Amino acid sequence: MGARCSKLSVCWWPPHFKSPLLENGAAADDGSGVPVFAEYSLDELRVATDGFSPERIVSEHGEKAPNVVYRGTLFSTGRTVAIKRFGRSAWPDSRQFLEEARAVGQLRSVRLANLIGCCCENGERLLVAEFMPHETLAKHLFHWETKPLSWAMRVRAAFYVAQALEYCSSKGRALYHDLHAYRVLFDVDGNPRLSCFGLMKNSRDGKSYSTNLAFTPPEYLKTGRVIPESVVYSFGTILLDLLSGKHIPPSHALDLIRGKNYLVLMDSCLEGHVSSSDEVHEMLENDGYCEDERATFEVSFHSWTGQQVSDSILVKKHGDSAFQSKDFATAVECYSRFIDTGVMVSPTMLARRSFVYMVLGKLQEGLADAKKAADISPEWPTAHYLQGMAYLAMGMEPEGHEELKQGAALEAERNAR
Repeated sequence: MGARCSKLSVCWWPPHFKSPLLENGAAADDGSGVPVFAEYSLDELRVATDGFSPERIVSEHGEKAPNVVYRGTLFSTGRTVAIKRFGRSAWPDSRQFLEEARAVGQLRSVRLANLIGCCCENGERLLVAEFMPHETLAKHLFHWETKPLSWAMRVRAAFYVAQALEYCSSKGRALYHDLHAYRVLFDVDGNPRLSCFGLMKNSRDGKSYSTNLAFTPPEYLKTGRVIPESVVYSFGTILLDLLSGKHIPPSHALDLIRGKNYLVLMDSCLEGHVSSSDEVHEMLENDGYCEDERATFEVSFHSWTGQQVSDSILVKKHGDSAFQSKDFATAVECYSRFIDTGVMVSPTMLARRSFVYMVLGKLQEGLADAKKAADISPEWPTAHYLQGMAYLAMGMEPEGHEELKQGAALEAERNAR
């Protein structure tokens, strides 16, 4: 693969540029599939962007923005990357810029568009990150053309961004600059990721985190420290964008969050499509009986005849069919008949019956089944999510949030494995 030249007919490829590669020509990899953080030369990044061509700009405000993001192709590896070029007045202290970039470059998560390099040369300050090909959350929320972003994807975006922020906080990067829908990007698989660029300080003195003070926690401006409530408010602006399908000014967002006036902002495009029970039903349906394969439990037919075994299997089949068609009364009857036989204790069947009980308003019974499922499969996130749903429906918010948090942690561990 050769270097591309700009339409100005000037080839920016110098014979002497240095590339951060191993001797075998492959970029170093830390085992995550993401190159280890490296320092790139200005020449290589100039080549990657066709001389910082305007046609390569992918950031929303084009050349008018003080900091511009380009889509680049690294000549040395052929990898497509996002390259952020800071304005000339940013980062006068090169040492501080490199320290900050190296620190952010150590983070590695599937929930982030990870930082893989930087450049600090001739007064230029640039960052190099993984490129996300499927636009920003803002594009899909505010400027969609054919159909609005589905409720399921909005829920996933909120969950993944929360996981990204929690990961960054656990690694000592609790403050995020300008947290909004333009900072959430969609990767090649269509999964939302949080941009690593928001983790970098961004100002003339290299100390302040924001050129948009509306998104900066107020207590940080006074004390330099962040409190958990401000993180909730900043994340809340993303949640309100997801719910409403339009950008909510941060100051207005804070009032809405404090007043819990979420439903008045519901995106009209989502009418008839928003149902938490539908989401859970779909999740349980798609999972099938995979958890039963992981769980350890005894199967005992005692002295059953072949006909009794066949009848029991048929009852399960009818229950699954009723569950799929949302005939919940039949589903709970069939699942109860199967569970009461004592042939085996299926965590999946308990989870499904738990969900059905909650839909039918039998919260205590639903909670009991969810607990039984968790006892059999303690590392199954769904069992904890169901407990959280039951607790919240019963008004037991601390217990509910704790179970939801535990479920999210277990799901993150499974995804990592």
